[in-house]
Amino acid sequence: MAEAAAELLERAARRDAALEELRALRVALQAVPPAALRARLSEHHLGALFALLAVDDREQVSACVSILERLLQALDPLYVIQNLREELQKGLSHPEDSVKILTMSQVGRIVEDSAAVTEILHSPELLRQIINCIGGEKIAVAKEAIKSLSRIAQSQEGLEALFGSSLLSDLRSVMATSDVVRYRVYELIVEISSASAESLNYCASSGLIPELIGELTGEDVLVRATCIEMVTSLAHTVQGRQYLAQQGVIDKISNIILGAEADPFSSFYLPGFVKFFGNLAVVDSPQQICERYPVFMEKVFEMAESQDPTMIGVAVDTLGILGSNVEGKQVLQKTRGRFQNLLSKIGHQAKNAPTELRLRCLDAISSLLYLPPEQQTEDLLRMTESWFTSLSSQPLELFRSISTQPFPDLHCGALRVFTAIANQPWAQRLMLSSPGFVEYIVDRSVEPDKASKDAKYELVKALVNSKTIAEIFGNQYYLRLRAYLHEGPYYVKAVSTTAVEGAE
Repeated sequence: MAEAAAELLERAARRDAALEELRALRVALQAVPPAALRARLSEHHLGALFALLAVDDREQVSACVSILERLLQALDPLYVIQNLREELQKGLSHPEDSVKILTMSQVGRIVEDSAAVTEILHSPELLRQIINCIGGEKIAVAKEAIKSLSRIAQSQEGLEALFGSSLLSDLRSVMATSDVVRYRVYELIVEISSASAESLNYCASSGLIPELIGELTGEDVLVRATCIEMVTSLAHTVQGRQYLAQQGVIDKISNIILGAEADPFSSFYLPGFVKFFGNLAVVDSPQQICERYPVFMEKVFEMAESQDPTMIGVAVDTLGILGSNVEGKQVLQKTRGRFQNLLSKIGHQAKNAPTELRLRCLDAISSLLYLPPEQQTEDLLRMTESWFTSLSSQPLELFRSISTQPFPDLHCGALRVFTAIANQPWAQRLMLSSPGFVEYIVDRSVEPDKASKDAKYELVKALVNSKTIAEIFGNQYYLRLRAYLHEGPYYVKAVSTTAVEGAE
């Protein structure tokens, strides 16, 4: 088979190869392992195939792309960059997206190879073409270009190449293409900045991060909404948070939230600004953030208490993020009655709101109620129990009724709430005292699909792994749960049948 492929390859390498020959080669290569091709490949073959891409014949281009995809897999990335540099450059500026995608996938291989990536740094024209790909119409090509450039920027030499040369002006030229492309460049800059403090300094000195922040705090409400997502990503790193604090950006965002009351268009950007503080609180210190920026907590409560489903959804998500660790839970507990009242509303929404908001409520409730075993102090257990009872007059029945509805997403959401509280003694006692509840847990017939079976299994696992379960549930139920865990999520009990003479 390799012999036949090699012969076809030789024929196809002639500049005037017919389409039939290319088709035959494409089929033949599928049956030959890439390793078997390596010894028979030369620059002559590859150069000729790349040259065959320079035609206005979509079918021929498609055949060549398939052939090259297969052949290039067999080659070391270092060989590709050293011997096919010009071909790669032409490929990135080819009018056909399939050729650009093929070429970008090779660039992706090269930048992941420590020996090959340095070769790219000495190819300014190739780097320029990669930058130009950010402005392409095909999002897949732009994404690969962003990924490759952020990988290149992981070394000092790469940072110098991108920001200390004429390539910076190429980046700026691409940014001028459109608003969408400008945000893609900002996305690249944030990704590079997230790698290290040094990377952030390069991006800040280039003027691109200050421009992003300028747009964030500018007057265009739609631009603000887009930019806040990128600034939130930047705040996930220590150097990003320090930079934003030093530049007074966090204070500016707080002030914009404060002035949102008077802005009729605030609904465009407010959700993103509130999420920014929610994320900041979790990666930093919930207590410090909430104390320093009280407007954040006030706005979250206002949104949660409003009648606007969009605002309620954002507030619920933010409360779930904030309450995902113990310090955040304690911050919420300090608001006393206000948060307890809010829990009652969230419980009501979990039962009665449109499906999407119900799911967000269930996820937030799971996050708020979960306590790792090592943090289960008496005070914190009392707190989660009081939160649970604030959700509804009969909270266990509320979630059980949701878990019996024929909607897999809601069913799994309710099971996740049970899983969140399953390792807490008060919840175990509540489950045991609820008629038929333990039977419901070990009943496999109520789980109609894989996601539901997996969610039920996680609940059983959380119960079995709890230190208090055997004592509270008693031996009989504990052993049934252990058996369920041992059998796995998809166990089906064998049913024996007896043949009866004369039966059909």
